[in-house]
Amino acid sequence: MTDLLVGLFVKDHKNITDPRVRAAYGKLAGIVGIISNVFLFAIKIIAGIVFRSIAITADAINNILDAGSSVVTMVGFKISGKPADKEHPYGHARAEYITGFIVSVIIILLGLELVKSSLKKIFEPEPINFSYLTVVMLGAAIIIKYWQSSFNKKLGMRIDSAALMATGQDSMNDVIATSAVLAATLFAHFTGIQIDGYMGAGVAVFIIYSGYKLVRETLNPLLGLAPDPDLVKDLERKILSYPQVLGLHDLEVHCYGPNKKYASVHVEVSAKEDFMESHDIIDQIERDVLKEFNINLVIHMDPVVTDDKLTNELRQKVNDILKNIDEDLSMHDFRITAGKSHLNLVFDVVLPPRYSDKGEEIREKIQEEIFRINPSYHAIITLDRNYISTYR
Repeated sequence: MTDLLVGLFVKDHKNITDPRVRAAYGKLAGIVGIISNVFLFAIKIIAGIVFRSIAITADAINNILDAGSSVVTMVGFKISGKPADKEHPYGHARAEYITGFIVSVIIILLGLELVKSSLKKIFEPEPINFSYLTVVMLGAAIIIKYWQSSFNKKLGMRIDSAALMATGQDSMNDVIATSAVLAATLFAHFTGIQIDGYMGAGVAVFIIYSGYKLVRETLNPLLGLAPDPDLVKDLERKILSYPQVLGLHDLEVHCYGPNKKYASVHVEVSAKEDFMESHDIIDQIERDVLKEFNINLVIHMDPVVTDDKLTNELRQKVNDILKNIDEDLSMHDFRITAGKSHLNLVFDVVLPPRYSDKGEEIREKIQEEIFRINPSYHAIITLDRNYISTYR
């Protein structure tokens, strides 16, 4: 069914890097969500009113919220598909996260209101008018919601959309919630014990929890979420695969929305190599990364002295010092400058996130160890931060 709908309503559906194609996927998901959720809302609200069930009514309100979410999702995909302009040179792809955040907050607020209604039902219970028609309605709703979840997750995986993946998970939560409502209805019928209010409260909690998860998933990219560690490793592996590249550091990856990634990195090359040839290699790496990863990469070229015996020996000794302090410490831009009475060892040390408030302590330890090697060695250390958070 998913492939059939995509084939019918999404032109050039395999070209998922095209913003227009992504917008078409979002529109399809939105229309399907609106139609199916409005239908579920209609049958549940009627059943909830006729059979006086706060749990069914709460579940119905959740469906109309899902329909509203589908509308906002469509708007978000529409805005995110707009091209870059003077005020937004990186495009509008983050609009998908913003609209998702707005919907998430609304879901949480209405979930809290449903908790209030359910508590009233607990303290002032009313009997439920049982009907097998209600059971059929709820059973059909479970099947439809399960299909919704599968549909949205498949589209989300296909176009790498956190918003659609979250919508799919929200639909799966609805499957659980509606199953709970059905269980409460059957339980009351066969035992005479009213647990409708408790189940209504449970449904409300599911709504609030879903909203909370959506808030996290939509806010994290806006706040500056660390890149996927697997992406970082693949990117590093690609850059280091070129024989002219001796090493890399200061890799940063910025996301301006799905399929809108920009990165910068410092790449070390031998200082002996011809400058123009090294520059050509750097340009080639940038083009290859764009083609393979769809990432706009900017590379800063760092020439490294490789044929000076003393520099190489001291570089290795400083590396050993860092590893003895902590395996996750790393160094780059190492060089030496000679003075009349001393030798300066100049380098940058990359600190993992957990050392954000212990930089000076680490600096002092390194300086002490270098002084033990030779009292005439002075360490000039620049503390650098790691922005890819692959360290624990």
